[in-house]
Parts: sequence; structure tokens; C-alpha cells
Amino acid sequence: MPESGAQHGRLITLHYRIALADGTEVLSTFGGAPATLALGAGELAPGLERCLAQMVSAGAGERRVFELEPEDAFGAHHGALLRSLPRSAFDAGIALEAGGAVEFSAPDGSRHLGVVRSLDDRTVEVDFNHPLAGRRLRFEAELVAVL
Repeated sequence: MPESGAQHGRLITLHYRIALADGTEVLSTFGGAPATLALGAGELAPGLERCLAQMVSAGAGERRVFELEPEDAFGAHHGALLRSLPRSAFDAGIALEAGGAVEFSAPDGSRHLGVVRSLDDRTVEVDFNHPLAGRRLRFEAELVAVL
């Protein structure tokens, strides 16, 4: 869902933390430099941007915590995005390991990132879902400035 006209394109500077529902931190700017982004520019997942859009009218200093279901964050985990590929599909020089990222070029020239879930001598199981797909998240944000 696009941001409202009043919020779309607004520049905000903020600190944010993304954590799993159990509190395991995934990413945080707290304790470091804040991030600056334009709402609606796709720099964060749409659900996270919707949370920020709710905060903008309160202005700098606003701090909130959002508990997000998968469909409100990075979406559901789709089994159709798990692929079993022959080991021969990978260049011999590529070091493959479970949990490692691999990048693929599509016929149209676009690039796609996947995570190796498992591998053996013949096959490599690659997950093309976002790493946080299917996960409940805790999103904490503090607005430093609204420009």
C-alpha cells in the first residue's frame, strides 16, 4: 500500500531496531549513526514504512515499538521459492556452504539473491525468500528529525 500523499517522499532521520519476536536482534542503528530515508522510496519493507508513516505527524523524538506479523513485515515464507539445483549449475570456484548467500543472474539480466539451506555432492537447496519472510518481528523506531 503506498504512503499517503502527505507522507510520501518525506525525509526522515531515525534510529531503528529490527528483532525477531523472541527478542533476537537482527539489525539496529541504536548506538551508531541514525539512518535517513525517504518514505515511500522502498528503502525499507512496505510494512515497516507504514509504521514510520504513522509516527511522522508526532515529529522528532517520537519512539514506538511495533509487533508485526509476517504479512505486515517481509511476507509469508513461500515453499515455491525453495529450489533444489544441481551442483553443476554452480561454477567450481564458488565456495558453497549452508547459510551462505549466492547470487544468480536471470535471463532478463536481473540479479537474485538466495541462501543455501543445504548441499551435498549432487544438489544445492537454495531459498529465494527474504531471510525474514515468515517471521514475526519487533520493529522499534525513534524519529530524530522529520524534514
